[in-house]
Amino acid sequence: MDTAEENQDKSEQKLQSAASFKAFMLKNSTKNNINLYDHLTRLLIKVMDERPQDAVDVFEDMSRDVKRGLFEQTQSTLRDSPQTTPAEVLAEQQRPLFSQTGETDQEEELGDMLFPNVSEIGFYLEQVGVGLGREEMQRVFLALKQLVESQALLHCRFWGKILGTEKSYIVAEAEYREGEDEEEQSTEDANEEEESEAKTMENEVDPPPPSSFKPQPVVPNEAIGTGANKCVYYVCNEPGLPWVKLPPVTPAQITVARQIRKFFTGKLDNPVVSYPPFPGNEANYLRAQIARISAGTQVSPQGYLQAGEEEGDEEDEVTRDSYEVNPNFEGIPVPEMAESLSVWVHHVQHILQQGRCTWVNLAVKPEEESHEEEEAEEREEEADEPEPEVGPPLLTPLSQDAEIFNTTTWSCKMSSTLTSQHAIAVVRSNLWPGAYAYACGKKFENIYVGWGMKYAGEGYSPPVPPLPVKEYPSGPEITEVLDPTLEEELALKEALEKQQAAEEEEDESGEEEEEDDD
Repeated sequence: MDTAEENQDKSEQKLQSAASFKAFMLKNSTKNNINLYDHLTRLLIKVMDERPQDAVDVFEDMSRDVKRGLFEQTQSTLRDSPQTTPAEVLAEQQRPLFSQTGETDQEEELGDMLFPNVSEIGFYLEQVGVGLGREEMQRVFLALKQLVESQALLHCRFWGKILGTEKSYIVAEAEYREGEDEEEQSTEDANEEEESEAKTMENEVDPPPPSSFKPQPVVPNEAIGTGANKCVYYVCNEPGLPWVKLPPVTPAQITVARQIRKFFTGKLDNPVVSYPPFPGNEANYLRAQIARISAGTQVSPQGYLQAGEEEGDEEDEVTRDSYEVNPNFEGIPVPEMAESLSVWVHHVQHILQQGRCTWVNLAVKPEEESHEEEEAEEREEEADEPEPEVGPPLLTPLSQDAEIFNTTTWSCKMSSTLTSQHAIAVVRSNLWPGAYAYACGKKFENIYVGWGMKYAGEGYSPPVPPLPVKEYPSGPEITEVLDPTLEEELALKEALEKQQAAEEEEDESGEEEEEDDD
């Protein structure tokens, strides 16, 4: 009987606790006037209706959706404004490319002469298996047309596309026009004025102690319109965005660019963090890489171009940087161009180790020095006169290029072996992956689509930092010496005592001789 009464008491307590707990769950919240009982009921009904695969993982999200559904305004007809996607922003920026400005037939003919038909180039590149696609090539064609009209360029061509980690660069190559030399010189004069002002400020302060360090002579820049600065380059991140003119390249920038490997970010103002330090930002580094790629990969069929008949003797053929189209060129058969590298030639000057296309003797001193010092050092200079560096001349066949890492520098083939009568010849650079050139009859073109990196073999190891420079010359007055041992001190003391005794004996003997003489 006792056990039955106890069980009845326990059941009554459970019913009372359940009733009190249900009353607790029916208590409305002071924030949203919702009770827990109704919320759990709606949530369980939602789970049973939807039966999600991972109900435990999405239980919290479903609870949040149930709460949100209670407060949605079902009678409101207002809609949220759609978010603008990056593709829509880019399309709006590219809208002016497709707008017509009432051009005449004459202007269209002039436009065809100023820049090549990029659509036709894209058609041939599709057969090769490279390029940017028809839609992007068409936008590039319209962007080049916009560039020619805005900058009044003499000639412009699509150089290629350099990929970046965040954005890419569309590169256009153009010729310098008359008057640009004056603009560049004005900027150089301004820089010289700033340097002179900095020097005057330094002279006002107490000068630092003189240094014995002798820096290497600075390699002078190449004149605008010659060598690595023969052409001017414009870049933009996407067709339709503003074109930005890249600055001229300097020998120091080319020299450092050969020693570093950096991916482009797509932002011209970004600094280039590297060792050795690069003298400039990403715009300068991009210009240096474009110069290197152009010097190594710009090729044409043999006989299409010939050396210009401008001033210069036959002995100066190595330093010539001018050429002209051969009007008598009839083309080379495609099978022959696809089998032999000797029918392809370079038509851009090679860049020497100095970072220039023409060698400069840095041992020659300026004219400001006196003639007496020059005559005194003539013999020494003649003994140390450096040998001039000479690169391969223009229109050198590709078959003469040196091998790299036991592989050929170029690979040539036909675009198709199934329909060889309609195929074109193509060469691919193994030194600069992404550089291609094709030829079909009298038509040929060069393009580069890549990361702007040179082939460095299986692995790349950065250069070792140089040894630290000595702060002062080593000598007995400066060099620290170890303390002598006890035995060395005793031996030195005995030697000094013997020397002192010998001197005293000599003094006494001298005094005795003087007394005898007296």
